[in-house]
Amino acid sequence: MSTYEVRLAGREEIAAGSMAFHFERPAGFSFKPGQAIDLILMNPPSAEVASGRHAFSLVSAPFQSTLTIATRLRDSAFKRALHALPISSPARLEGPFGSLTLHSNHARPAVFVAGGIGITPFMSILRQAARDQLPQRLILLYSNRRPEDAAFLAELQELERCNNAFRLVATMTQMHKSNRPWRGRTGLIDQDLVLSVCRELAAPIYYIAGPPSMVASLRQTLAQAGISDDDVRSEEFYGY
Repeated sequence: MSTYEVRLAGREEIAAGSMAFHFERPAGFSFKPGQAIDLILMNPPSAEVASGRHAFSLVSAPFQSTLTIATRLRDSAFKRALHALPISSPARLEGPFGSLTLHSNHARPAVFVAGGIGITPFMSILRQAARDQLPQRLILLYSNRRPEDAAFLAELQELERCNNAFRLVATMTQMHKSNRPWRGRTGLIDQDLVLSVCRELAAPIYYIAGPPSMVASLRQTLAQAGISDDDVRSEEFYGY
């Protein structure tokens, strides 16, 4: 993998407790939608993160001019340091790496299954697909506790409106804790939801990304729905 020096160009809150960080894109850096990088802080504020690095999926698509990552702001030394990083601060990144990229046989639909911030690699894929006007059928099953927690929800709804090949199936699991209206689905991504949404698809390939416990649970859900493990691709992220 190659190492690049970058600078923080901006940050923004994308959901309750979640933030996106935009870095300048270095010359010569290329990647495939769905790939990841290691982010290394060069001037950490404490010895606790002096040698710290963290893997992040790239939310930005290859056609975009900045490199964007997104994360939940959990109470870890690395996340605190990242959140406090002044604009224009230098950092290093290594990559890209990862194989959670869209399969090349466009005759087979893709079904992305994401919970919370596990949406990150799929945002890159969906943004690029919309840009390229890819005719391949793409479906996203996206679960969050509340609309307030759903990163990129408005953009995903807009992508669905402008891309006839893409369908968004968003569901909320704790609407009793929400202060926002929601007219969509509620409940977990379970066997019944998978079957109802994907029943008419011809030989789809399924993609899962997120923390290990979530990936294991969703793999079990797909297995219960009769989906072969050969048709499931997943990537586990630690420390999100």
